[in-house]
Amino acid sequence: MHDGTVDGFSYGLVTPLVAYLMACLGGALGLRCTTRALLVAQTWRPGWLALGSAAIGSGIWTMHFVAMMGFTVEGAPIHYDRPTTYASLAVAIVMVGIGIFIVGYRGATGSALFTGGTITGLGVASMHYLGMAGMRLDGTFQYNTLTVAASVVIAVVAATAALWAAGQVRGFLWSVGASLVMGLAVSGMHYTGMAALSVHVHEAGGGTAGESPAALLAPMLIGPLAFLLLAGVVVMFDPLMVMGRPDWSPVEHKPGVPAPELVAHSAHRPVARVRRTTVRRTSRTPQNR
Repeated sequence: MHDGTVDGFSYGLVTPLVAYLMACLGGALGLRCTTRALLVAQTWRPGWLALGSAAIGSGIWTMHFVAMMGFTVEGAPIHYDRPTTYASLAVAIVMVGIGIFIVGYRGATGSALFTGGTITGLGVASMHYLGMAGMRLDGTFQYNTLTVAASVVIAVVAATAALWAAGQVRGFLWSVGASLVMGLAVSGMHYTGMAALSVHVHEAGGGTAGESPAALLAPMLIGPLAFLLLAGVVVMFDPLMVMGRPDWSPVEHKPGVPAPELVAHSAHRPVARVRRTTVRRTSRTPQNR
């Protein structure tokens, strides 16, 4: 057995950049869905939170395996176990979903934010290391404990910050910035975890079981990317999700005031209108007497 030469950038910067974009896309869609869930009635909230969970989970899972396309070990062909690989996707969606639902119903503050961010971050880390467990090669893996712990901390901090940003219910540009930071943190977590890995290759061994990267490439990209595209269409055609806040206010029914004036001004000066009405009624009271 000897130490294998590990190369995480076989295609140069192509795989890291594409992986980063996938993490940003999933994060952007997931955060907007979470923000949308905070603006709707209880009836629609579970659906938006579930969509956000699936978007973030699919994004980070796709990011991981796109990045792994550039991972090679000299003298040891890499294969993947299909059930374990797709189990990592399920783990990501479920654990991210738990964290998002906590924030969606309890708010992005205090203990709810800490709990939701911790669970979501652990889901990201679990997806990464379960996906690594699905790799098959003629050798063994060994991890540096401190570097692994650092990768988990990065995942938890990134997830907590992203959920806090989603809870601010601000505009579209705010969410874009948050998704860029989240994508950078998720990518940083991935490559920190890969830096903790060392491979010991067997001197002579037989073939390894499992799927080849080429066999997994098509379903890995087509499925999650199709879902992310669908979620993106939902975001694009929902103005409330793009703007972050509703651009309307309930019409206030008052006698003698035209409806268009209420629509234009009720959201801006409701307090001033009530005060003027009160003053007029007070001034008329002595005359009526």
